[in-house]
Amino acid sequence: MPETKIRIRDAAEADREELRKILIEAYEQYASDIPDRWEAYKESILASVDGGAPKARLVAELNGEIVGSALLFDSSAEAYGDPELGIHSPIIRLLAVSPSHRGQGIATAILRESARRASEWGAETLHLHTSDVMAPAVRLYEYLGFERDYDKDVRQGDTLVKSYKLQLKAKAFH
Repeated sequence: MPETKIRIRDAAEADREELRKILIEAYEQYASDIPDRWEAYKESILASVDGGAPKARLVAELNGEIVGSALLFDSSAEAYGDPELGIHSPIIRLLAVSPSHRGQGIATAILRESARRASEWGAETLHLHTSDVMAPAVRLYEYLGFERDYDKDVRQGDTLVKSYKLQLKAKAFH
């Protein structure tokens, strides 16, 4: 059996259709948890492939096949259009792994590369937001050393979107 090789790289223009497919595959499992907001969320996810101003668009390849992605932004102003949230360090958004490739270390590889880049950019922390419906992701974040950042939580309707941060100097999991 050939060895699996995960490679994280910057997304290319030619990756856009594959990224749309993976993002929807990864997030549509939550449609039933947010039925009143799923279509708007889905449109926002798809728009992220072309829009916004991330500092980096990451792609995960497994043996040459795109199987995951994430966006890195400089702050809450860039990531969410919310400067009042007051996050002035990198934020990971829309971390996605194709459901058929989960459990193979892909999300961990994306998070490690995100932390490496954030450190390289001079940041002391790396942030992300998630909710309880994404319990496996929350367990991974906590396992890798992300800690709750309660004062940066936000609400989307009835959903508490929890903030997590990783202290880059103290928790070098790369």
